[in-house]
Amino acid sequence: MTTADDGSVARSDASAGTPDTQQQAPGNGSPDANASPFAGLQDEGTRTWIEKKGYKSVEDLAKAAVNQESIIGSSLRVPAQDAPKEEWDKFYSKAGRPDKPDAYELKRPDGLPEDLPYDEALAGNFKGWAHKAGLNGSQAQSLHDAFAHAQAEQAKAHVTALKEAVEGAADALVKEWGPQDSPGFKSKHEMANRAMKKLGLVESFQKSGIILKDGALTDANLAKAFAAIGEKMFSEDSVDGDASTSGKNPFKDDQFSLTEIGRLVKSDPEQARRLAREAGKDPAQWVGK
Repeated sequence: MTTADDGSVARSDASAGTPDTQQQAPGNGSPDANASPFAGLQDEGTRTWIEKKGYKSVEDLAKAAVNQESIIGSSLRVPAQDAPKEEWDKFYSKAGRPDKPDAYELKRPDGLPEDLPYDEALAGNFKGWAHKAGLNGSQAQSLHDAFAHAQAEQAKAHVTALKEAVEGAADALVKEWGPQDSPGFKSKHEMANRAMKKLGLVESFQKSGIILKDGALTDANLAKAFAAIGEKMFSEDSVDGDASTSGKNPFKDDQFSLTEIGRLVKSDPEQARRLAREAGKDPAQWVGK
């Protein structure tokens, strides 16, 4: 016969076994202490990104977000194209642009040819351009160096072109007039010079590069044309209308005349030099250099 006490004991035994039947083993729906806290994220791309970054906890991810926000806050942001000048000035200042153009410390670039003059005035202008463009010191020097080297290459090419032009003109005139030390060449050359001087073209030709500072010609055809003009203008039978030298050369031994030489040197030194050379005399002794 079952008593109330017996029933209590039976119910007590049944309830005592409940914890064992309700306890869940790991891997059967219970939380795993080693599992990633981000395993439940729905987006696979986000989970993959977090795994590659190596974040192990929500706290790691939060710290990274704070750091990233700090970096973004301190980074430079390029103003909009239509932003006010003041906003652009602040941006340039943060990027390292000096306060004034004169604050740039530009120096002559290394590797420039020694015979190439360094244009300080142009360097001063460059500082203003660099400041307006918002360049920092390093950027300004780098661009300045590139510009100076480009100028040097242009100058080198120009000198080479002039040299080739002079040599080409000389070769062409030698073929036409004979050797440069011959009386014929010297006479033709002087006639061309005299004609250009008489017509007032020497300065213009020097500016245009036809005649160099040392008197060298870069255009053979032009030299031949002015030699012909000079022969017409200064023929010996009528040298500038001066009959004293018509058909005569006062420098020659058989026609020597100090009076005529003095008059000729004073009135037409170029003609005096030419006649002196034709007579085999040193023009510098009578006319000077």
